[in-house]
Amino acid sequence: MKKYLSTISYILMILFINVGFAYMPMIRVLGLQTSLMDPVAGVVYLVRDFAQQELGHKIFFAMIIGAILSYFLATPAVAIASISAFAAGELIDWSIFTFTKKPLNQRLILSSCISAPVDSFIFLYILGYLNFMSFSLMCLGKIIGVIVIWYGWKLRANRTLPIPF
Repeated sequence: MKKYLSTISYILMILFINVGFAYMPMIRVLGLQTSLMDPVAGVVYLVRDFAQQELGHKIFFAMIIGAILSYFLATPAVAIASISAFAAGELIDWSIFTFTKKPLNQRLILSSCISAPVDSFIFLYILGYLNFMSFSLMCLGKIIGVIVIWYGWKLRANRTLPIPF
């Protein structure tokens, strides 16, 4: 169980975010409807990167488990939007990490700059929540998460951070 702590956390984070999108009320920010979960969605990428270290390419199985649980505990629409967005984002990340020869820290930033907006657009569009504010908040949350991981890896590479990034 301890061996897969990050994977279990990833599945639970998918479920938490999807249930939040399904059941938390929308709020208005600068006159635009948005969800309180928009900026929180980026946290799942922090957890996913740790789960990916545990599972490698089998991370797709964890994503599918999260989507199935979301289908029953959130709503089918949120689960479909989630799996569609995750699949697109993961495909972009996988392609960049597989085919580019750049150092890991550069691949992380590049893949995130491309996949975060695509993933966010797909998710919000499928749910009918797409507007400038929701899109911006969701992307911002994801980019902040990635910057935290990137900075952690940079510190670890310089041997100034003892945590397992």
